[in-house]
Order: sequence, then structure tokens, then C-alpha cells
Amino acid sequence: MTNLYSTTTCARLPLGKVAAITPFPARPNLVGMTRSELETQLLAIGTPEHMLHLRVKQLWRWIYVRGCRDFLAMDDMARSYRQKLATSLSIHVPSLTKMQISAGGTRKYLFRVGDGHEIETVYIPETDRGTLCISSQVGCTLNCSFCYTGTQALVRNLHSWEIVGQLMAVRDDLDEWQANPGAPKREQRLVSNIVFMGMGEPLYNFENVRKAAKILMDGEGISLSRRRITISTAGVVPRIKRAGAEIGCRLAISFHATTDELRNRLVPINRKWNIAMLLRALRDYPSLSNADRIIFEYVMLKDVNDSDEDARRLVSFLHDIPAKVNLIPFNSWPGCDYKRSSAERISRFADIIYQSGYSAPIRTPRGEEILAACGQLKSSTLRQQRERLSSSRDTTCPDAPIHIAN
Repeated sequence: MTNLYSTTTCARLPLGKVAAITPFPARPNLVGMTRSELETQLLAIGTPEHMLHLRVKQLWRWIYVRGCRDFLAMDDMARSYRQKLATSLSIHVPSLTKMQISAGGTRKYLFRVGDGHEIETVYIPETDRGTLCISSQVGCTLNCSFCYTGTQALVRNLHSWEIVGQLMAVRDDLDEWQANPGAPKREQRLVSNIVFMGMGEPLYNFENVRKAAKILMDGEGISLSRRRITISTAGVVPRIKRAGAEIGCRLAISFHATTDELRNRLVPINRKWNIAMLLRALRDYPSLSNADRIIFEYVMLKDVNDSDEDARRLVSFLHDIPAKVNLIPFNSWPGCDYKRSSAERISRFADIIYQSGYSAPIRTPRGEEILAACGQLKSSTLRQQRERLSSSRDTTCPDAPIHIAN
């Protein structure tokens, strides 16, 4: 695994090892900047204007193709210029504070971002792809009743470097960077797909998500196809069409209910933009086609939203919308009141959708033994911090205040 925390080395640490965490540099961080923003930074340190295009191209490849964090190792630039870069700018990504690996290979990461807050990222390896689920906010404001992250208050939006940096840090851990630009590329990427389905509502952090997605899709860097990136929203209707026009990635909808009464309870944003308003926005989504179908995410909750009637109502909503339905067996968490629908009930629900002409794959639960549902690793870590600090306060300094980063 690459040293995630230092900008002074491109060397790799042994895979799976967590390096000692050091503070993030105060110098401007090039990760997450657009090309024009990068040009502005280079101009500010005295880069000749006629050299800007070349320097940006060189840095882009070092950062996003080779994963290098050490300016001095970028040996296609003069040493004096590299030293100027090293003293004026930085290249850093979120710090890995904890990682868990399930028996099936799912990896769950807890990353510390710029101000000390923590976010989660999950890597799911499959036979034909490797999917990375990334976060867009610290916490969440949606309060979906079945979601563990909804129990954590929204702290702030993530910056573009903190979004792009999640992929970069995972690539470090998986040793997936191209060591030599002249070497042949791997036939299959370990991380081939990105889903904005981690902590937070991506469309409430539109500007930073858009910037990060553009960087992920840039053909001279990480170079992910737009069809390999999926943005999931609970239904921020005014920004759905804008997401299609300005980002152009695939769209997923956290749907989960077929009546407004139930969706108001499961997904409270429905009280602001109800099912009818959401469906109208989806029918107007730019470039909507059978090749770019909208994904309806539907978590299966026992005796709540899993009846035959629910399945038939869901099918009726899909009229004129090229779509597929992902059925998600509920992943339980401590203190929740919901239970997972039975395998037989989920299968029956899927059959009704399939017989109506729509794809309805059932997601295979992954990483349950490491609590891989979104929000669980962070919550367990906070609980451990509280217990540890409480014990410390009781035995060493009874009057000391306890501070926990939310």
C-alpha cells in the first residue's frame, strides 16, 4: 500500500499496512483541482505561461496515472522546478485510520479528511468488476429511517479532493497505480466502477461532486467511462436534470416505497418532492435511453414494502422510463426496527418485475460480518472513542471535557 499521508515519497508500503497518520500539509493541494485551477496555482509560483499546458499535463499524469505524491520524483521536469513545487504545493489524499476485510474480499475503509472528521468508503470485488462506493458528505441530512448513516448528523460537504482522494487512497491499498507510463496497462481494473452511494446525498453537494466526477472521467488521468460512474440520489428533484446535463453519469434513485405515505416515512425528502414530481424529473433526464437506464434502488423490508401490490405499483411507475430495479436485501444495524424480507418474498417480488419486462437483479449481501452497511464502521469507531475517552476521564482526569468529532 502506498504511504497515504506523505507527499515526500512515491514508495509503496506493504499491502494492507496502515501508515502513521501525520497532519495534512497547509500548502494548496493539487488533488481535486480542475486543469484551469491547476494552471492558476502554477502561475502563482512563477511557471512561465507558455509552459503551463505542458506542466499541467505532466502533473496530471504523475498524480492520476502513477499515483505519485512526491514532486521530487517527477523526473521529467527540471530539479529546480520540482523543488519549487515541493515547497509551494502539496499532493495528499484522505488518511486511512481503519480498514476491515470480509471473508468475501469486501474492504471497508474509514478515512480521516482535512479537518479531522471521518468518512467511509467500501470496495466490493466481483467476478466481472470492482465497485467502489464513495461518500460525498460527512454524515447525512436525509434521515432515511432504514439507513444507519441517517442516525449521524450532517457535518459538512466533502471537498472535491476528499471525493477523488477516496479512489486514490483505495488504489494505493490495492496497488493499482501504473508504475511506468510506458508499461502495458492491466487488462482489467481492480476498481472499474464508482458509485456515489456512500455517506451523504450527492446532489446536495453538487459542485464538488461534479468537479470530482469530471476528474475521474478525464481521459488523460483516471479515465473512467461515464457509464462506469453512478450517482445515487434520494430524489433532489431540481438538480436531477442538471446532473444529467452537466455531469452525464448514470443515475440511481433511492426509491424504496410505492406510496407517498410510506415513502414519507422511509425517505423523508419525499415530503418535499413526492413520487409524482420525482417521476416527472426522471422522464426528463437528459440522454435517457435503453443504454443509459435509470436504476431504481429498492431495499427489501419485511412486511413494510415487499408485497405483490408494491411490486405491481412499482412496475406501473416505470412506464416510459428506461429502467432497471436493484432489489437490495436489508442490511440490519444495531437498534433498527426493520427486518430483511425473506429470500422467497424477494424472489417473488423480482419475478413480478421481471415478468413485466424489466430487469430486477437481487443484490448479493456482501461484508455483513464487518458491518459493511453504510455508516456502520464510523458509528462503531465513534462508540469506541466515547468508551475510551469516558474511561480515560473517569480514571485520569475526572473534570476533563470529552470532545468527539461528529
